[in-house]
Amino acid sequence: MRKRVVSVVLGVMLSCVVPLQAQAADSYEITLGYYNCDHMTAAPVAQMAGIYDRMGLKVKVIGNAKVPESMAAGHMDVGYVGIGRVMRAFIKGAPVMVAANNHLGGSEYFVVKNDIASAADLKGKKIMLGANPDKTNGNWINYAIEQKLPKNPKEAGIENFAMSDKDAYLAFKAGHLDAFDTCDPWGSMAIYEKTGKILTTFTGLRNQERGTCCVFTVNKAFIEKHPELAVKMIEAHAEAIKMVYLSPLATSKIFAKAYSVPEEVGLMTIYMKTVGEGRTMSWVLDNERVRATRDNNLEIGILEQSLEIDDFVTHEFLNRAQTGDFTAFIRDEVDPVFPLGISYEEWKNKVIERNL
Repeated sequence: MRKRVVSVVLGVMLSCVVPLQAQAADSYEITLGYYNCDHMTAAPVAQMAGIYDRMGLKVKVIGNAKVPESMAAGHMDVGYVGIGRVMRAFIKGAPVMVAANNHLGGSEYFVVKNDIASAADLKGKKIMLGANPDKTNGNWINYAIEQKLPKNPKEAGIENFAMSDKDAYLAFKAGHLDAFDTCDPWGSMAIYEKTGKILTTFTGLRNQERGTCCVFTVNKAFIEKHPELAVKMIEAHAEAIKMVYLSPLATSKIFAKAYSVPEEVGLMTIYMKTVGEGRTMSWVLDNERVRATRDNNLEIGILEQSLEIDDFVTHEFLNRAQTGDFTAFIRDEVDPVFPLGISYEEWKNKVIERNL
């Protein structure tokens, strides 16, 4: 009797797996890129958790990639990237289209030394804001407007530097920087190692509003030649996001490995993504959020000209993808286990005790 039960179970499992592989009959190897930022967590999760393999997809994943530039050169098919970069690249002719959402905003931090209490303390400090932040760094510009500071760091009495987030954290830790604009894991690393604190969190727009921060993009040539693979990649993207919500222990380990940080920092990061700052990771593509982000970028001057949403956003492949309803997923599967408002310690204890 036991053998029969095992056979039935195996039969059911195989019946679920085979169609997924069969649907991705195109053997084309997809090149996917993502920036080294926690907002792009779905990329390493889909790769390292075997989601691409289970769905019969051949995917070459490249971390810390220049996504729009690589798409423009014809070297990349799919990518995770900030929507501001997408819009600027599209205006310049890059064949990049937004095909699904990824992150609503938040988990972008202004990390400062522990003795810095407010924006008034930034004068005379060494800060990493990137190259030409008064023209390219929306986080800084929005913050400067809120705090009534000059957008040009030099005029604000700030010595500005440009480097990668990881290098900025190492310089910060060594005492060579007083503050830096970053995403996780480096905000959580500062807290974990007690090297600094988060002065403010950038949600993407002013007044704590959220537009669309980072998106799942596709190359026009890729969706023309491999439309079915585009659909399957969005399904894999959604599965990775679901795993981030429902299997935080596994995904935090993947994140820690991908970004070379302690597993505790991985847990801290996943908590912020899914509970601490709300349900910020989502595949739902909302044109109104995109429009709000576009309008804000125009207002603060980091977008040189306007563009129509329908020109660079496509819902075709997301509509065809079997992702399920995000709102129902959160309501039925996430809220009962990890309700909003639960503290990090409560969340962490539950995750570890239940091996979730």
